[in-house]
Amino acid sequence: VTPDVHPRRRERQVTLENTDSDIGFCGWLLVGLSLLLVLLTLPLSIWMCIKIVKEYERAIIFRLGRILRGGAKGPGLFFVVPCTDSFINVDMRTITFDIPPQEVLTKDSVTVSVDGVVYYRVQNATLAVANITNADAATRLLAQTTLRNVLGTKNLAEILSDREEIAHSMQSSLDDATDDWGIKVERVEIKDVKLPLQLQRAMAAEAEASREARAKVIAAEGEMNASRALKEASLVIAESPSALQLRYLQTLNTIAAEKNSTIIFPLPLEMMQGLIKH
Repeated sequence: VTPDVHPRRRERQVTLENTDSDIGFCGWLLVGLSLLLVLLTLPLSIWMCIKIVKEYERAIIFRLGRILRGGAKGPGLFFVVPCTDSFINVDMRTITFDIPPQEVLTKDSVTVSVDGVVYYRVQNATLAVANITNADAATRLLAQTTLRNVLGTKNLAEILSDREEIAHSMQSSLDDATDDWGIKVERVEIKDVKLPLQLQRAMAAEAEASREARAKVIAAEGEMNASRALKEASLVIAESPSALQLRYLQTLNTIAAEKNSTIIFPLPLEMMQGLIKH
């Protein structure tokens, strides 16, 4: 926010809240006649003069079309003069609305549909009434255009991965734009990013191909490690001929434990040589 925004807003607010002294002689005459009518019709007229605003509301009183000195009234009781005064209630609670899905062309020429949600509240009731015709409708339209403008500067990868940064950028832009309306944008969230069906299929195929490539690399590394281990085992067995016989017997034991059946296997001649000698 630029340094002169808040002083300008305060100056505008002071100007709006201190204009009832300019209603002129005719204006004061009408106000006096209205007060006299109230006094003559007491106590029935008191019910027309007393108004109540709730804790979360503020009332902007207009006297002969000008905002009454002091600005917003409430919460609680306040008095109006019949015939010359009118008032508008302003809700000060946080308001939430959904941004309809917006078709956006990203920086890398991909069309995506993005929606979001905005939280805002009226921070200054006087400015919200005097500076804008419909603050809620204006904020909704501005949120839609801001969403398209912000996403138009991002590529698809940034939109999918940097939602928090995009939401913060939108909040800052909206807050600056609605400052003169007396509105404070508290939070902006990106709800969903919908991609075209063809792009979804292409991204799924790319991800599957990437996973298959990683699987093949891992399998190749496993085979390489296994071949190295077999090579080392063969060197150990070559150094000791009896180790080969022990390995052979261990293999037979494993087969007998896993398969409950009769197995016929040839007996190595190396084992028979000792029996033949005897």
